[in-house]
Amino acid sequence: MQKNNIKTSGFSLAKGKELTGDDFYDIETMGNITVAIVCDGVGSADGGAEAALRVTSYLMNNFKIRPKAWSIEKSINSFIHSINSILYQESLVSYASTELVTTLTIIVVEGNKLYGANVGDSRVYLLRDKKLNQLSYDHSMQEEGYENVLTQAIGIDKNVNPYYFENTLLQDDKILLCSDGLYNILKRESLEKYICSSAHSLVKKASRLVHDNLPDDTTAVVLEILQANDVEILKRQKLHIPKELSHGQNIDGYLLEKSLIHNQRTWLCTKKTKQYVVKFAPYEAVDNNIVLDLFVKEAWNAKRLKANFFPKAVIPKNRTKRYYVMQLIKGDNLNAVIKSKTISIDDAVKLGKILLDMSQYLLKYDLVHGDIKPENIMLEKENEEIKFKIIDFGNITEIFSTNTKAGTPSFLSPQRFQNEVISESSEIFSIGVTLYLSLTGKYPYGEIEPFQSPTFKEAKKPSVYNKNIPDWLDSVILRSISIDKNLRYSYYSEMIHELKSPQRVKPFFSKETSLIKRFPLTFYKSAFIIMTLINLIMLIWINA
Repeated sequence: MQKNNIKTSGFSLAKGKELTGDDFYDIETMGNITVAIVCDGVGSADGGAEAALRVTSYLMNNFKIRPKAWSIEKSINSFIHSINSILYQESLVSYASTELVTTLTIIVVEGNKLYGANVGDSRVYLLRDKKLNQLSYDHSMQEEGYENVLTQAIGIDKNVNPYYFENTLLQDDKILLCSDGLYNILKRESLEKYICSSAHSLVKKASRLVHDNLPDDTTAVVLEILQANDVEILKRQKLHIPKELSHGQNIDGYLLEKSLIHNQRTWLCTKKTKQYVVKFAPYEAVDNNIVLDLFVKEAWNAKRLKANFFPKAVIPKNRTKRYYVMQLIKGDNLNAVIKSKTISIDDAVKLGKILLDMSQYLLKYDLVHGDIKPENIMLEKENEEIKFKIIDFGNITEIFSTNTKAGTPSFLSPQRFQNEVISESSEIFSIGVTLYLSLTGKYPYGEIEPFQSPTFKEAKKPSVYNKNIPDWLDSVILRSISIDKNLRYSYYSEMIHELKSPQRVKPFFSKETSLIKRFPLTFYKSAFIIMTLINLIMLIWINA
């Protein structure tokens, strides 16, 4: 969900006539996630209020700097265990007993997913279709008369076992986080009624019921989902997925003319004399949610990524089948072109800049193309000038993904074969291999088959196969495809800078490169000086 798709509110009142209480809350949107936290410092503990504040701040700050490769679940659990250990140890040192103690409830909204966890008896509710559902679990004793005795809290024990949960969010869902001060006064029916107002209304209603003399600190945070996630909306559409497609078939006015890919799911079509490319969902998506999710996400990315690097794409509003439509690029596939001839130096530099500009554009969405290779690049001629278009939205994925299968083996960095996350560095490697192949007709590390475990040896300079390649471009390409990640460009901006500034490019050498190859002039000068000195010493010794 985008930031403007979620309306948030939070409010807290101290018990009785107190000016401050032991509760603490926070709500923040950072990037593509929204985090909400409520902590209820245990009043019987000397450091309850401090614990509530510190846990809230610690979790929020850690989400701001969390490793992008970490899942939300891993982040929540890791951060909770970490702050629990910190407070427990500090309590023993400062108080000789566990006094920095608080309950915790946290939720994270990412896309159409709700992730949450709680420790103690602060709660999370979800209101959907006028029905209030408790998502959290109370860590308290179940025996009558002991309901308020906690069995778990942050800082009370060396180990903690959070209750973790996940849910899919829909438009108009309302999420409530609250301390026990709220639900002990407002019963379920009242929570259902007043959650539609705001956190302030809920807490003030509870306060009025006890004549503004709350028996406990009372806190509420409310998040309202104003609009469902675009991907979820597309996925929930009731659309037919045809099992077979054939020449001459008419789909919503698109006349199928020619299958462009062997799987018969991408077709050249005509509608009102204009030609388009129509891509249909795989038939497996009928009963495979993972396949359906991937196709819906692909169609959504194709539609929203509007830039000159890509063909224009639309998702027709009144379609009856699950497909999307793309602009037809009238040109040749780069892979087909380089089978008969290599591209020019100028075109290679231009291609490199376009691929890097495209990658930087995707980075604004926290995405990577995932499958950069000549087969996914189209050449279009306009007034004798070659224009490059990047196709295939199917492998576009989140940067730093750990479970992606995106990519083609011959273009994957060595680190990707070791299950390293997809990153700017790994995308740069794919760009470098693409340039190497386009200029030489050869793969720098040989063609790698699927399921093969390749051995990478130092690549030859591209100029060995194409004498027209200047030294500076040799160095740029070799650095981009370096086996050693530490020698490779780390960021797109670094490689773009060198492609635009050839005079500033320094010679590239791998760690295996000998001294004589690195500094031939210095080597021979040094050798000459040493030999001269040896000859002088021998001459003096002979005449002595």
